Amino acid sequence: MLKSALVASALCASVVFVGAGLGSARAEGTVASSGLSRLPDEKNLSDLQLLGKRLFEDASLSEPQGMSCATCHDPRHAFQGNNGSRVVAVALGSRPDQLGTRKVPTIMYKAYSPPFGFYKDEDDGKVKLEPRGGQFWDGRANLLFDQATGPLLNPAEMNNPSPEAVVVKIEAGPNADLAKNVYGGEVFADKAEAMTKMAKAIAAYEMTERFMPFSSKFDDWLRGKARLTALEKRGFDIFMDEKKSNCSDCHAGKAGSKDPTDWVFSDFSYSVLGVPRNPAIPANANPKTFDLGLCKRPGLEKVIPQGLKPEAYCGAFKAPTLRNIAVTGPYFHNGAITTLRDAVAFYATRDTDPGRWYPKGVDGKIDKFNDLPPEYRANVEADKVPYDRKAGQAPHLSEKDVDAVVAFLNTLTDKALLDAGRPKHASK
Repeated sequence: MLKSALVASALCASVVFVGAGLGSARAEGTVASSGLSRLPDEKNLSDLQLLGKRLFEDASLSEPQGMSCATCHDPRHAFQGNNGSRVVAVALGSRPDQLGTRKVPTIMYKAYSPPFGFYKDEDDGKVKLEPRGGQFWDGRANLLFDQATGPLLNPAEMNNPSPEAVVVKIEAGPNADLAKNVYGGEVFADKAEAMTKMAKAIAAYEMTERFMPFSSKFDDWLRGKARLTALEKRGFDIFMDEKKSNCSDCHAGKAGSKDPTDWVFSDFSYSVLGVPRNPAIPANANPKTFDLGLCKRPGLEKVIPQGLKPEAYCGAFKAPTLRNIAVTGPYFHNGAITTLRDAVAFYATRDTDPGRWYPKGVDGKIDKFNDLPPEYRANVEADKVPYDRKAGQAPHLSEKDVDAVVAFLNTLTDKALLDAGRPKHASK
């Protein structure tokens, strides 16, 4: 994984990449000049960002109508959620018989993710190419505005038959005049181009401060405006200890920096963690169905460097930001683990106590890494901290260490979300 100092500079640069991806759209409507009536939470938005917000919240854009981007990416819950699904781990689509197959990720701080690609990674003096960036769990959308189109067209989500169908709805809907104000009166003439512009407006909204406020207790601590408790500080030290938890190997920050933007808590790299199978996901009722993650990313074979094989990334998913992690459960791509404490404990005891996480197979043995077919289980990371332990050995983290890390992770919740499912015992 990328070293912290390198990650920090790359993360800062990634905002430039995403902004550049907006192209001329970002330059249009950059002041609040439309004169349209605005809600209290819209007053500081440019016209482009306002258009993006209103499209993001427009429940007429699904098929059938009734579901918006905000339905699953709920601002009250760190811009993620499940639309009231009977299966907590996955979201309900616009039709009552449609459920997703992966947990809805938060959109917060996603503007920091660079375009998907294979980046040089120096670790222990060795340089190799590692996948990083993109949007979604498998990076299949290159940039933030590419992501916006996906849910609109996914049959299990908003279920539109084509981008053109979405644009027809926007043209006939309440946001048409605002779109014309931002992009010009002929914005809907070319439906394909119009869809790109609408997606860029949504991305512009997702790049505003409300998606990356850096307003947590940890941020105030960095700024010298708050103090961590002894338990929280111990948790932070364990989090950063490469020989104990090694959390910062993927959930990176710039050690020593007091700038909150240097602490996104992800290098947006990909790892095969061997997370347990979630039997509650309807698609998993078929024992031959496996979500293989990155190796099935559309177009991977076109961008993977020569000498690397897609099969090596079967089971790999992108490291999410840990900001607001206390209010965005359940955890991992399949929502297999319900509580934050269990998520931390999984890392620590996956290998030392596998029976805690995996069921027994038909042969009576523990079916470790049971959400991967046997031929890909060798992809699971197993040779570095905290995974360099065997069954029966003491884990790198004690139960008290796990508690400390959880206490620290609770300091990453932005102020507006402190009451959204925060554990009662968590520090204030």
